[in-house]
Amino acid sequence: MRAVLHENPRMSSLRHLRIKMYKTVARQLHGVVPCWVCGEHVTPEAATLEHIQALSEGGNSHAENLAISHEVCNGQRHASGRVPVSSTAPGQVQRRLTVAPADGAS
Repeated sequence: MRAVLHENPRMSSLRHLRIKMYKTVARQLHGVVPCWVCGEHVTPEAATLEHIQALSEGGNSHAENLAISHEVCNGQRHASGRVPVSSTAPGQVQRRLTVAPADGAS
């Protein structure tokens, strides 16, 4: 009898959100998905969700606090404490494109 592995529901939800965000950014930027950290294109296989404000610093896993980044960049950013500060950072573009305003305005 084979053991059935059950996925953590939180991880499943984040994976679904990552795929949805990736597809949205790719569609809006004509196939180019910039990494939140380095700005280079992220392939679907290398994509991970980046918490803009870390969970340990009071951040959450809502779409407005998430951006696409390379898995490597995500790990290096957290290891070094490096955070993009420019309001024109690629991740800011991601957030503007993927997060709808609460009041429906653009």
